[in-house]
Amino acid sequence: MLDAKKLRQDFPILQQKINGKPLVYLDNAATSQKPLAVLRCLDEYYRSYNANIRRGIHTLSEKATLKYEETRQKVAQFINAPSVHGVVFTRNTTESINLVAYSYARKFLKAGDEILLTEMEHHSNLVPWHLVAQQIGVKLKFIPVTEQGSLDLADIHKLLTERTKILSFTHMSNVLGTINPVRKLAQMAHEAGAVVVVDGAQGAPHLPVDVQHLGCDFYAFSGHKMMGPTGVGVLWGKVELLDMMAPFLGGGEMIHEVWLDRSTYEEVPHKFEAGTPNIAQIIGLGAAVDYLRQLTMPAVAEHEVWLTRIAIEKLQQLEGLQILGTAPERGAAISFLLPGVHAHDLSTVLDSEGVAIRAGHHCAQPLMRKLDIPSTARASLYVYNLPEEIDILVNAIKKARKMFGHVS
Repeated sequence: MLDAKKLRQDFPILQQKINGKPLVYLDNAATSQKPLAVLRCLDEYYRSYNANIRRGIHTLSEKATLKYEETRQKVAQFINAPSVHGVVFTRNTTESINLVAYSYARKFLKAGDEILLTEMEHHSNLVPWHLVAQQIGVKLKFIPVTEQGSLDLADIHKLLTERTKILSFTHMSNVLGTINPVRKLAQMAHEAGAVVVVDGAQGAPHLPVDVQHLGCDFYAFSGHKMMGPTGVGVLWGKVELLDMMAPFLGGGEMIHEVWLDRSTYEEVPHKFEAGTPNIAQIIGLGAAVDYLRQLTMPAVAEHEVWLTRIAIEKLQQLEGLQILGTAPERGAAISFLLPGVHAHDLSTVLDSEGVAIRAGHHCAQPLMRKLDIPSTARASLYVYNLPEEIDILVNAIKKARKMFGHVS
């Protein structure tokens, strides 16, 4: 097991107080905190070798370029990609999925084709496909969600047909915590001739990810949810697919040669990295990957399984509190309802106790409609959270219930 108490010393932000109370940070599904190794990496870049990459034949530029490409290698190893050439740097998961929707779907799909999604998707894995459907006339279909919070695969063979060209789904639900069977779904999709896109925003930070074992064609995730800086994301794709795709953005650095009337493009992954990228943030992501690899992802997952079990057991003891999502395979995102208390009000009271949670629809409005609720409160855990913080959360919820007059 990880020594979370010792680990917390690496995260300066966790040492502060909020409203006079020790910070209990339970909003990790939205963004994670950053260890000193990442903060120092960012500082070192700006202090020591701030320069544009691939453009300068001078020491600073060459060092920046080296560190930038080292991160690509680190990310490839982190997800067990077969080649660094399939690792494309973006700004976030949203941009990564949009890249596939723009550069793959618009090129290879036609009116009458179908894209299969699920009812539990984040807006980032819905809206890009809405745009594709509106622009080229493809049909969107959806795998339903059970009351338990799992995908209902009873009719999957009716949903996955020869017309299905893309299956895109989340590795782990940011609302329900459900961990989906990526490998199984990928195999079924490939048998039907579909390409598989996985939203790994909640997967990569918390689970061991092996894209070769999972069998997907594209895997998207964000640096800021896995201890890295904001403004950097990753799209991993099979190189043979990336080679066939058109550039997402045009401009500097993604070109091979340019004439007044035409241009040719760099090979992947540089074909998809137009202009000056978020150099410092990408190098910082490399430091975050180093940190997680030192912890080991199986150890990260083990800590979260243990802590999530404790949290659910203690929350279930609160009379009337309802936890959403009881899938047997689940991660550390716990959404819940407290009858008679709006999620926003609950979050405000918890903040007064130093507890940071998320309240709202969590960018999953279709799922909220499916569940017939407007919003939930969500506590999401990470490697630096402790059982004692769960006790503080529970006591803060009790205070909120008394404040709003709901005392058993």
